Amino acid sequence: QVQQALLALTIPLEMLQAVKGRMLQAMRKGLSRQTHAQATVRMLPTYICSTPNGTEKGDLLVVELCQSHVRILWVTLLGDGNQSPQVKGKIFDMAEDITHGKGEALFDFIAQCMRQFLTSMGSPQHRLPLGFVFPFSCRQTRLDKAELISWSKGFSCSDVVGKDVVQLLQAAINKQELYHVEVVALMNDTVGTMMTCNMGGQPCEVALVAGMGTNSCFMAEAWEVEMAEETSGRMCVNTEWGCFGDDGTLSDILTPYDQCMDQESSNPGEKRFEKLVGSLYLGEIVRHVLAALAAEKVLFIGSNVAVLKTKDVLKTQQILEIIDTKEGMAKVRRALEALGLRPSEQDCCRVQQICRAVVSRAAALCAAGLAAILSHMCQSRELKQLVVNVGVDGELYRGYTRFGEILQSVTGLLAPECTATLLPSVDGTGQGAAMVTAVTLRLAAQRREVDQLLAPLRLSRTDLERVQALMRREMELGLGRESNASASVRMLPTYVRGTPDGTERGEFLALDLGGTNFRVLVVRVAQDGIHIASEIYVIPSTIMQGTGEALFNHIIECIMDFQLKQDLMEQVLPLGFTFSFPCQQLGLDKAVLLSWTKGFSASGCVGQDVVQLLREAAQRKQHLGLKVVAVVNDTVGTMMSCGYDDPRCEIGLIVGTGTNACYMEEMQNVGTVEGEQGRMCINMEWGAFGDNGCLDDIFTNFDRLVDEKTINAGKQRFEKLISGMYLGEIVRHILLALVEKQLLFRGKPCPKLQTKDIFQTKFLSTIEMVMLPPAHGPGLAMGTAVLTVPMLRGSDGLALQQVQAILQDLDLQASFEDSVLVREVCQTVSTRAAQLCAAGLAAVVEKMRENRGQDRLAVTVGVDGTLYKMHPHFSQHLQQMLQDLAPNCTVTFLLSEDGSGKGAALVAAVACRGTEP
Repeated sequence: QVQQALLALTIPLEMLQAVKGRMLQAMRKGLSRQTHAQATVRMLPTYICSTPNGTEKGDLLVVELCQSHVRILWVTLLGDGNQSPQVKGKIFDMAEDITHGKGEALFDFIAQCMRQFLTSMGSPQHRLPLGFVFPFSCRQTRLDKAELISWSKGFSCSDVVGKDVVQLLQAAINKQELYHVEVVALMNDTVGTMMTCNMGGQPCEVALVAGMGTNSCFMAEAWEVEMAEETSGRMCVNTEWGCFGDDGTLSDILTPYDQCMDQESSNPGEKRFEKLVGSLYLGEIVRHVLAALAAEKVLFIGSNVAVLKTKDVLKTQQILEIIDTKEGMAKVRRALEALGLRPSEQDCCRVQQICRAVVSRAAALCAAGLAAILSHMCQSRELKQLVVNVGVDGELYRGYTRFGEILQSVTGLLAPECTATLLPSVDGTGQGAAMVTAVTLRLAAQRREVDQLLAPLRLSRTDLERVQALMRREMELGLGRESNASASVRMLPTYVRGTPDGTERGEFLALDLGGTNFRVLVVRVAQDGIHIASEIYVIPSTIMQGTGEALFNHIIECIMDFQLKQDLMEQVLPLGFTFSFPCQQLGLDKAVLLSWTKGFSASGCVGQDVVQLLREAAQRKQHLGLKVVAVVNDTVGTMMSCGYDDPRCEIGLIVGTGTNACYMEEMQNVGTVEGEQGRMCINMEWGAFGDNGCLDDIFTNFDRLVDEKTINAGKQRFEKLISGMYLGEIVRHILLALVEKQLLFRGKPCPKLQTKDIFQTKFLSTIEMVMLPPAHGPGLAMGTAVLTVPMLRGSDGLALQQVQAILQDLDLQASFEDSVLVREVCQTVSTRAAQLCAAGLAAVVEKMRENRGQDRLAVTVGVDGTLYKMHPHFSQHLQQMLQDLAPNCTVTFLLSEDGSGKGAALVAAVACRGTEP
């Protein structure tokens, strides 16, 4: 019979694995908003989003509500890595009637104890932040706001359930006129354990309490915690796993002894997991086993065993003494004789075995729960191997060495992909609460500084409306014959008078020159669509920097080579020429080069018509089959390319290394060109918007630092706020400022970050991957300020690992918090760029709507550029802000395919429309 009892109390590894799986399921249920209400493992958000980093300092108060007393601590942190916190404290005994009386009386008692304690400390008057340890189940909506769900542990004070206990305590403190004491954080003892174990310079992200009750908490990926709004990074989740199994999922491991103990408890059918693990219940389980075996005449033969029917006659402390092998059987005998039993040597041996089995089972079940947490963390962070520290507290862990050994070994067997180190907690409830409070204050102070630093980059709706109005004003100036010369937005006529209407047919050549490579294309426009064949040719640096004659000779040779390969030598095809250098256009096929860029410096070209230079080279090479009908820039090409697929496309937008826009303007408004009828495409050259100083108040110190180091300081001001060439540099300067203020990388010098262009704009796209639209920054929710960064979808952990990998390449050792802050900076800079782009575009679409006298305008924007295409949120932010700034316009965005090639051919096709090519 003894063997059967021991077997019933032993859970095989396969079953523990099953328990782990069920715990995982229950945890997921608790995390989901849809299933949270039915979950037995509540997974309550604590709003603690950071662990200590060792810089915390100052005086803090802690109030801990215990079963029969209130403990008050004064903790002084010195900012020394939390190696030597100074702690003074006092315990105030609490009468039993307080725990069953009015809630107001309970909180008044706590506040009176605090007043006495502070009087003994000399009645200090400086601000004292307070951390409140309240070991009951609460629905927390902020770090300093928590409604009591239910009392337990013998408490039943009236008028508290459903109320905010922080508010109740603060009101009682104010009644005592302790106005300098402010409750800033509420937590339970489990969270305190985790925070205390962070104090020795070892980060701790999991805690487990195995005492009178049992519970656990861990740093979860914030995107998983659906019951908490507006958070990012990680958040500590209080599992409240004591109720695991209340839905029957543990019925196959419950023994008759567990059932008897449960029936006699004050809450039958509830807290099933806690009743298998908590020290409040283990003595009772042992008593029921002994009573059953005594009834079967297996134990205590000849003794009066009636005492074994008395509830709570065996305390867990006695159980722990019985299984202590140092004292041997003598301890067992003394404990049993104290109950009036006359045990034999064999009885003592068997009782010790039973006690060990009950406590070992508790340890193994704790291990199954811990393994579920560790595996969950490993999966949600998308790690192959998780290495983590686990803070542990509670009388079972402290009182029985084997408990910790079983916990460690069984966890290792159930979660082999995780390496967990158990750290014993020192005063988890007291010092841990002080740490939560200190971290709250540190993050709140940092948040204020970060917000202050980034505030100039966070544009309000009013700011953007003003940019829109300024852009509109500069557009009008650029279109005017007299005012054009003084306008920062040049509004250059392109002589493109129409967009594709679908009737274009024929074969066209296109030439795309804009860098060290150039392309020649043949574009066949037919009823079934557009067919393109192309070839890339290299321009050697000797030709780029030689004579203009040599350059254009080389271009003609390449065109001839292409036509030969394509069997086009006998045909004279219209040619569209994309020439991506600054030009003054005097006609559709006439453009005077203003200056070379991008490494070109061919002589004899500046001030000349590039189409004429191309025609002269064709004559020199005796290539008579060349008919240049249009010269365009890439923005116009983008509009035309998309215009073929969507006839409503009348705007072109480039947001890549640089930025520009073009649109179809009414001829009567174009003062720089003769004629009143129809429309003409205007190349805005909006990158120079603000060069006349009209955007100076939008420019931040970071923008000025970037501008000063460019080859064209003071020029292309709008482009330097928006385009890919500059965003990485803006971020780099902000990061340097954060380091200087000791808000990033612990303020350690970052030599590599001093290097110009080391932080590439493509990093912004990688860093902002899997992120939803913006909110505010990392940290905790405290008071009325919600200190958070954007909520994430997918794996936040994986995204932040990518941030850490990028920063590591720059020799920057980033903590988790550092990574969150770097991402916030990137997001702030890219969001501003998208919103400024939207303000510019809003000016364009509103002008088009007013030109046409329409209440609503429906128009399509053909768009190209790496920033728009590759950044995960740029297009989303741009479109959202455009909708807000131009609510009377319905704007569709169409991604361009080969604007500079296909677009140039389509300009030629539209020019030839209705004529025989």
